[in-house]
Amino acid sequence: MGSTITEKILAAHSNRNKVTPGELINAEIDVIMCHDITTTPAIDMLTAQGLNRIAHPERVVVIPDHFVPNKDIRSAEMVAKIRRWAKSQRIENFYDLGRHGVCHALLPEQGYVRPGTTIICGDSHTCTHGALGAFATGIGSTDLAAALTTGQLWFKVPATIRLHLKGKLPAGVYSKDLILHIISLIGVDGALYKAMEFCGEVIDNLSVEARMTLCNMAVEAGAKSGIINPDQKTVEYVQTRTNQPFELHVSDPDAEYSQIIEIDVSNLEPVVATPHLPSNGKPVTTLGNIAVDQAYLGSCTNGRIEDLRIAAAILKGRQIAPNTRMIVVPATTAIWKQANREGLLEIFTDAGATISAPTCGACLGGHMGVLAAGERCISSTNRNFVGRMGSPQSEVYLASPATVAASAIAGKIADPRLYIQENS
Repeated sequence: MGSTITEKILAAHSNRNKVTPGELINAEIDVIMCHDITTTPAIDMLTAQGLNRIAHPERVVVIPDHFVPNKDIRSAEMVAKIRRWAKSQRIENFYDLGRHGVCHALLPEQGYVRPGTTIICGDSHTCTHGALGAFATGIGSTDLAAALTTGQLWFKVPATIRLHLKGKLPAGVYSKDLILHIISLIGVDGALYKAMEFCGEVIDNLSVEARMTLCNMAVEAGAKSGIINPDQKTVEYVQTRTNQPFELHVSDPDAEYSQIIEIDVSNLEPVVATPHLPSNGKPVTTLGNIAVDQAYLGSCTNGRIEDLRIAAAILKGRQIAPNTRMIVVPATTAIWKQANREGLLEIFTDAGATISAPTCGACLGGHMGVLAAGERCISSTNRNFVGRMGSPQSEVYLASPATVAASAIAGKIADPRLYIQENS
């Protein structure tokens, strides 16, 4: 019996020829990413135990992103603490304001994500990086402290669900619609502690950025990780960003899966996840007249240049509805600059949107887009739990960048295909 890509990567990092689901292993970690929220408790734990030196500073990447630019004294002190710690530990890979970004967008952009590697961060959406054929998963602050000290971490080898996606995505339908559809089928616990392996002709035709959107939201189905077998697109993406070596692992034809799910996407419509679960995905055409106060474009899920281009194509020459506000947040400084060079930021501002510096702020209800009681937001983010973006009395609807842009124009949740047809 063969092995899945996940099993091969974990075996290679634990000095084993083969691992099987359910086994407990200790694996070497190639990249440890740290951001502002979960790293400070890890630092406190290390300090309390007298552990004053981390194992591999060169493997650590520090990206403050959740409350930057700092929104108050507390968040400023939190990031200042991380700066001092990083300097004391001789961590050179520190991305401060001016070269910063949302961590799960910046890490692959800057060449830290390579096929066949292991990546951890104290953030659940670390599974994003499986799009490049890596084993990437979120952890808690205690495990983060352990990994920083030892360079290793324990795992229970996850079983794998194989999602075979066939057909061709219709016009106006994107990878965000696809992952919302998948989560609506299997539920928020449908892949609990499993690796979600995406494959098929649909995946072959997706850009690397679109693949990241799929893997990013694997955790919203309860998955330990999301992963895609690397191909030539993967190799080209990585080689333009780093000259570091990497090893390609792919699943064997006779690998054993806990479940195989086949989905034909040919008739898929734009999907919107209604409050208060990502699994509440419904075709946009079934939602009726739902007014929105805010449209939000950004986050580690859909704040990349491809996403901004999609939204800008719809917004160009149009105006945001009078009673709706739109916030656009390019995910990294590099993306912000590229969007500026391409004229996308001007399109957004001409339409009436406001542009923010890269930040996670609004996605988690932190700052720069927090919702008041009774307000409704359509968002390209990944979670719509009660109070996720602000008041517990607010509502968040999850959608693709195209649907977010269309809804901003209409002032209500709208089908982006109407606007795409007008442009064609």
